[in-house]
Order: sequence, then C-alpha cells, then structure tokens
Amino acid sequence: MDETAPQKGTVTQRAIEQIKALIAEGRLEPGQRLPTERDLAAQLGISRSSMREAIRALTVLGVLEARHGSGIYVTQLEAGDLLETFGVVADLSRGPRLVELLEVRRILESTATALAAARITPDRLAEVEKHLLAMNATEDPEEILAHDLAFHREIAAAAGNDTMAAILEGLSSRTFRARVWRGYQEEGAFERTRRQHAAIHRALASRDPEAARAAAAAHVGEVEEWLRAQLVD
Repeated sequence: MDETAPQKGTVTQRAIEQIKALIAEGRLEPGQRLPTERDLAAQLGISRSSMREAIRALTVLGVLEARHGSGIYVTQLEAGDLLETFGVVADLSRGPRLVELLEVRRILESTATALAAARITPDRLAEVEKHLLAMNATEDPEEILAHDLAFHREIAAAAGNDTMAAILEGLSSRTFRARVWRGYQEEGAFERTRRQHAAIHRALASRDPEAARAAAAAHVGEVEEWLRAQLVD
C-alpha cells in the first residue's frame, strides 16, 4: 500500500476535496494562479503541511501544476491530462483484470468508431488509411503495433469526443497493447488482424456507423476472447 497517498477522511483528503470544490464552483478557473500556500491554508482552515500534501496530490493528478518561480496554477483541465491514470491501470493490470480492460475498451472503441463513421473528415480518413497501408506493408511486429495504435488513435480523435479519446488512449497504452499483442500474434493472427482493420476502414469510408460499430466490436472482441481462453488454459 502506498503510505504517501492521502487516505479518505484525513485532513489532507479534505483539503483536496475543498480545492476541487473551488474549481468546480468556478472560484478557481483553468489557468488561474492559486493563492499562496499560507493564504489558501488559512482560507480553508487547515495546516500548511496538509495544504502542501493536497497540492502535491492534485499536481500528480494533473489538476494543478507548479511553475518554477511563479507559483501553483490550475491546469487547463484537459481530459487527456486528468485521465492519464487509466494508462497506469492498463500497464499494471494482470490476469482477469486485463480481460475487464479489454471488455471496457470493446464497448468504448465500438462507440467511438460508430461516431467517427458519421463525423470523420476526408483528411482524417486519409490518415487512417495511411496507417492501414503501413500495417499491410510490414511484417515487423513493432511497426505493426505502432501503426495499430495510430490507426485507432486517429479514429478516436475523429469521433469528436475528447474525453472518450483520452479514456481509450489510457486503455490502449503502448505497454498494455504490446503485452497482449505479443502473445496474440504468436498465434499467427497477423492476416486476421489486417482484415479486421480493413473492415473498420471500409465502414468509415462508407460513412456507415452501424457497420463501423460492428467491425470495431468484432476486432477488439476477438482479442478479448483469445485472452479469456489463455487465462482458462
């Protein structure tokens, strides 16, 4: 257990919640400088040491940022910064938790791909196709993995929902995908994977959300089922 993490009910945890409330209520805006540690501690009625710990915790979470020689600021609160912890969960999970993550990814990936089919621009579609062609042109697993990540990242961006894209980015971290990909590709699934990506691309090019949803669900679902079987074995 991480002894440095603030526990629920502690003064530090209450300070964290109070600062979050100031932001949620609009009393601290994105990009705004916080009062000094001394002033904020006095304002919230807590000790400076607890305030220091709260600020440190919120900095790790991407809510606050320290600017050398300038002070502590509220970040722009971008989804990608606030949801980076999804990547940590994906990187460190093992066994049945990996299957759970793939299940969540399948649900979100299929939704994002359906949205992308309705919203994708010609330029973004060209980028998706570029990565598909690059995957088809190599047998190097690392290159295929890199283009696979980029292929899905472009689709998530095309969906037009930054929060969903940030969650998917975390669930599809390179470390996590490499672990699953390495074992999965040992089963000789390169060609099958390429066909699945091609089906997703066709659905996007046809602007067919339901076909896109089905193709993406089938693609992630196959890896999910493969991993379930590995755990049973």
